[in-house]
Amino acid sequence: MNAKRIYEVMFILFPSIEEEEVEKIVAQLSHVITDKGGNVTKVDKMGRRRLAYEIQKGSQKFREGYYVLLNIEGSGAEIAETERRLRVLDPVLRYLTVRTDEDLKRAKKIQDRRAARAAARPKGGSEMSGGDAEAAEA
Repeated sequence: MNAKRIYEVMFILFPSIEEEEVEKIVAQLSHVITDKGGNVTKVDKMGRRRLAYEIQKGSQKFREGYYVLLNIEGSGAEIAETERRLRVLDPVLRYLTVRTDEDLKRAKKIQDRRAARAAARPKGGSEMSGGDAEAAEA
């Protein structure tokens, strides 16, 4: 199956991480993805944010983290290697990969259905329904 799938990979790094280190991690992951035949379409460094709950890694507890979001187009083979790399990188607190192409396809289908329904609906304005016509005669 050669169909390109679209994924979002979000990961949270230590809050004290330097910008150069973030760049290095993103470059390393991008390199892995392109080597496996994928394509990084967008990199969004969201910066330091408060976590929803405290995360413990080793002996440290974190209430904040540095968020990074990667949008990836690929076959799926590059996702396994990307997740493996994220699992072994020390500064990574958490990561999550979501396949979004199915959601985008479903949203487009709903949008097309709504547009078709709107096109089939009669343009109102001058026409009155039965109840309005009787009220206008009285």
